[in-house]
Amino acid sequence: MILPIVAIGDPVLKKKAIDITKDYPKLDDLLKNMFETMYNAYGVGLAAPQIGLPIRLFLVDTAPFADDEDLSEEEQSSLKDFKRVFINAKIVKEEGEEWAFCEGCLSIPDVREDVFRKPKITIEYFDENFEKHTEVFDGLIARVIQHEYDHIQGVLFTDLLSTLKKRLIKGRLGNISKGKIDVDYRMRFPNAKKKR
Repeated sequence: MILPIVAIGDPVLKKKAIDITKDYPKLDDLLKNMFETMYNAYGVGLAAPQIGLPIRLFLVDTAPFADDEDLSEEEQSSLKDFKRVFINAKIVKEEGEEWAFCEGCLSIPDVREDVFRKPKITIEYFDENFEKHTEVFDGLIARVIQHEYDHIQGVLFTDLLSTLKKRLIKGRLGNISKGKIDVDYRMRFPNAKKKR
């Protein structure tokens, strides 16, 4: 089932999410619906807060990035095959010199800005079977994970922009929260005026 994606302005996107246990109700259905929702919106990641649930859960599928011809065959291959579920994730280390990449977000359609992040992360998480992992990721995979991880921390990529950039896009963000935007996937706008 395709779920509506929550737009910027909804308080759930600013809350630090809470851990879940392996007996979380209908977790398999939730994961299936989240993947379906993400693919329907042509995303590479989706966090539970983006569908209105303040829980520490996100998923990633970087296959769409594998088509980038500027990447090596090895990079393309690793992106094409990377599909994961992250439950109760915790980034324990970020390393390297920050690099810029133009990020977007399904909760903030049509806004893309350069965000600086460290290139290498170490993350602890549970997978969909509640098996624990500690792994190191780098490059674009690390970038997508960091972006989705921020969601469960109550942080949006726009929060990481300079004060000037934030001022320049403030009106656009306000319009998105009011539903004054055309999107080709289901969304829920927190500040939309109700139709009578």
